[in-house]
Amino acid sequence: MQAPTALSPLPSVSLRGQALEALCTSDPARKVAATQALFEALRAGRTHLETAERLTPDPSTPLPGRPAQPVLIAPVDVPQRSPFTPEGLAMLLHAVAHIEFNAIDLALDAVWRFPDMPAGFYTDWLNVAQEEAVHFGLLRTHLQSLGHDYGDFVAHNSLWEMCIRTQHDVTARMALVPRTMEARGLDATPPMQARLRKVGTPAALRAVEILDVILRDEIGHVAVGNRWYGWLCEQQGIEPLSHYRRLAREHSAPRLKPPFNEPARLAAGFTDAELAAMHQA
Repeated sequence: MQAPTALSPLPSVSLRGQALEALCTSDPARKVAATQALFEALRAGRTHLETAERLTPDPSTPLPGRPAQPVLIAPVDVPQRSPFTPEGLAMLLHAVAHIEFNAIDLALDAVWRFPDMPAGFYTDWLNVAQEEAVHFGLLRTHLQSLGHDYGDFVAHNSLWEMCIRTQHDVTARMALVPRTMEARGLDATPPMQARLRKVGTPAALRAVEILDVILRDEIGHVAVGNRWYGWLCEQQGIEPLSHYRRLAREHSAPRLKPPFNEPARLAAGFTDAELAAMHQA
């Protein structure tokens, strides 16, 4: 009897190169699948990391890859969403799903774009991308259960616009995307959940459960941004709080407005001095 042939090991893939490929994927389901497959490859030891490599996107491929829908409009033109009607609840879920879809792109962009960072930077942001993909999947499934889908309503592009503004400065990216744009979600989620609890329908209460998952994970995501911003400031001999103020002015970051979810922000690594500065802004 012939001995069985040993299976060839699966090939190793470039962690940063594959992150760029996933970022350029336009179909939402395929982007989620590509992100999760890369994360599983990392866990299985089937990725290699070249931190010094300068990657160049294909100029013929849109960055990031997006579906034709939703149509993107100015934030002030996005209709107000009341969850007390079925349509309004669907619009609210769609808005959050759009944020999570963009958050996949933001994390993948951090993985491929910035060379010469420690290995942990890239694995941290791939883990964030994978969790954002899970969030998007939860929201999209719930939206579909209500007879809608991602792309059915208009949305805005504020998150990616800040990504573009900070594309040449990893310190600005860490300061103004996870620690500013995404950290606003820590403040917005509890009031959103309170409104949904008042709606009280099974669909609204399921949304509350999904938001519990998102809030728990987003504390960790903001903590990743805080950790790497602090590391970068230390490496450069920069005082973090004053440098943050300068970056916020230079890149036209949105003004932070209370109420702040202080327990969540503290858990995510913001200092008492930073919280005090937010209240004085």
